[in-house]
Amino acid sequence: MENGNKREVATLAGGCFWCLEAVYDDLKGVTDVVSGYEGGRVANPSYQAVCTGTTGHAEVIRIEYDPSAVTFADLLDVFFTIHDPTTLNRQGNDVGTQYRSAVFYHTPEQKQIAEQKIAEYNALAIWRDPIVTEVAPTTTFYAAEDYHQEYFRRNPNQGYCQFVVAPKVSKFRKKFFERLKA
Repeated sequence: MENGNKREVATLAGGCFWCLEAVYDDLKGVTDVVSGYEGGRVANPSYQAVCTGTTGHAEVIRIEYDPSAVTFADLLDVFFTIHDPTTLNRQGNDVGTQYRSAVFYHTPEQKQIAEQKIAEYNALAIWRDPIVTEVAPTTTFYAAEDYHQEYFRRNPNQGYCQFVVAPKVSKFRKKFFERLKA
């Protein structure tokens, strides 16, 4: 890329995309985060359709990042800290395949790193149950509707944001303080 500014892309699903987007927006080395849908069988799905659980899509974030500032492995360390990767098709009260835990890899290296991280975390037995995070090749990404983008930043006083998103952001900021954007 121009001027040596190499950028890479990662796509992660870990429950509601509002939570993930809010965290990764604060991570040093991340240059862009877009909420969307991936992994389904319907073209151009709407939020309402995805919420039915019938499209097969997961709520995801597509992260653009500078690998000289943050690695894919670093992104996964944050990912496995801010959601429960042991619950199948569920994060808290959000239930359905659209809330599954998944890494949609873009390269064979990302696949290898994801599988290695899952093995490492399972070996550490941090959680009582094994990790059920899906590791699958990236498919077509569909950006979510505009009102979902930067949702937490624009709606910090909304109930879901106060009781679900804010605690995840706080946990991230506390654990990864040295990695926050200035």
